[in-house]
Amino acid sequence: MQSRMKHPVEVLPESMKALQALNGSSEGLPYVTRKLVHLRASQINGCSVCVDMHARELKRAGESDHRIYAVAAWRDTPWFTDAERAALALTEAVTRLADRPDPVPDEIWNEAKRHYDAPAMAALLVQIALINVWNRLNVPIKLVASGALS
Repeated sequence: MQSRMKHPVEVLPESMKALQALNGSSEGLPYVTRKLVHLRASQINGCSVCVDMHARELKRAGESDHRIYAVAAWRDTPWFTDAERAALALTEAVTRLADRPDPVPDEIWNEAKRHYDAPAMAALLVQIALINVWNRLNVPIKLVASGALS
C-alpha cells in the first residue's frame, strides 16, 4: 500500500501549525475523552491511520482492551461513563452532519451540556472538528497506517 501523495500538512507546513494550535487551544477536555472522540470519529470516517493511532494512544494511557474495542458499540456496553457517552453521541452527530435533517438534536446537545461546562463543551466541539479535519486529509490520500506508535 502506498499513499497517493505527500501529506497536505507536509506540502503546506503552515496548515500543520494551524492544526497544532487548534489542538492546543482545547486541552481542557480530559485526555481519554479526547482520544475516545478521535477514535469514534475515525471509525465512522474510515481513517485507518487515526483508528490505529488513537487506539494505541488509549492503550498507552492505560485504557482496557474492553473499552478500546467497544468504542464502535459504546451504546451497548457497560464500560463508558455518562459523560463519555454524551461526548461519543455528540461526536457521532457532528461527524454525520448530512445524515439527518436535525444533525445535532437537542437531546444529544443537552446531554453533553449536562456533563461539560462551556469551556469543556467548546473544547469537545473543537476536538470533534479537528479529528474530522485530520480524517478528511488522510482518507483521500489513502494515508497508510504504519503502527509506528506501538
